[in-house]
Amino acid sequence: MQPKTPSESLTVMTDLVLPSETNPLNNLFGGELLARMDRAASIAARRHSRRITVTASVNHVAFNRAIPLGSVVTVEAKVSRSFKSSMEIFIDVWVEDRESGMRTKANEAIYTFVAVDEMGRPVEVPPVVPETELEKERFVAALRRKQLSLVLAGKMKPIEATELKALFE
Repeated sequence: MQPKTPSESLTVMTDLVLPSETNPLNNLFGGELLARMDRAASIAARRHSRRITVTASVNHVAFNRAIPLGSVVTVEAKVSRSFKSSMEIFIDVWVEDRESGMRTKANEAIYTFVAVDEMGRPVEVPPVVPETELEKERFVAALRRKQLSLVLAGKMKPIEATELKALFE
């Protein structure tokens, strides 16, 4: 299977925050942002695998900055690492200043998607070859995150989590 770079899965979605999408403080609902991130991650996973993809888990979400009504929000998603049939998708959320046009990182998330066939059975996905320093950092860290997730779910013994042990040695 031909390896792919994270940039081949890059998905960028830009939209406005409308009144119906805000809470009583006139900031974007967290659930609305989660839905936007899920859609972008789904497209990135499909671009990488060229298969049907389903959300397996939301591993991390950081709501670091409120996103006010009327803001221009850009969600950028790309595959940071793939395993047998699963893909970790790293998502960055940017808010554009209304007057200067400068973008500020507001939030980030990490989702896991699985590629499936028409019957819903997992199928193999291409490996990822990171190019930039950030992509390389995210690629390496993805294995630690996967092992931690497996240990917490009881699907891997802590002694088998070699990447996690390496952090403490």
